[in-house]
Amino acid sequence: MQIDKTKPLEYSTEQGRLNILGFWIFIGAEVMLFATLFASYFTLVDRTGSGPSGSEIFELTPVLIETLLLLTSSFTIGLGVHAMRLGRTKAMLTFFIITLVLGLAFLGVEIYEFVHYVHVGAGLQTSAFTSILLTTLGTHGLHVTFGLFWGVMIVMQVMKRGLTPATANKSFIFSLYWHFLDVVWIFIFSFIYLKGMM
Repeated sequence: MQIDKTKPLEYSTEQGRLNILGFWIFIGAEVMLFATLFASYFTLVDRTGSGPSGSEIFELTPVLIETLLLLTSSFTIGLGVHAMRLGRTKAMLTFFIITLVLGLAFLGVEIYEFVHYVHVGAGLQTSAFTSILLTTLGTHGLHVTFGLFWGVMIVMQVMKRGLTPATANKSFIFSLYWHFLDVVWIFIFSFIYLKGMM
């Protein structure tokens, strides 16, 4: 395996570069998934039937907390990748662990939010609006949950094997995934919550 020392560790092998390219293609498919969910949401947002509308069930405080947690986690994962590129394994692991803790806290608030929705009568079968709302939020939440398990595996591999072209590549790809989840959340925050509260 040839290592190009002029490039960052995650790009230093041909396999690493191919892995990153492949992951960008995967992100393209994920964009289509969420685009479909958003298109469905915009189509069904006013079909509330006898159920509540967004302005009746959305609470600003949990949404702001979720946004703060996820945006901060995007910053910390960026710091982790920067530390990785400097070869500072301990700092990288610290930032990755902080990212995962913030992600876990985000998930906790989202679960609270789901319980609140069901409590106020906004379940999956209440109306077309609540169905697509919970499906969209749930799909993002499942992606975050998957990301948490993936992140734990990355941390364990780096702790066991250190920073190698392979572990750096996996860590960088994980950071791309995490940033993608944050971008999706910005769309959810802007076009579902803020628009729904108006």
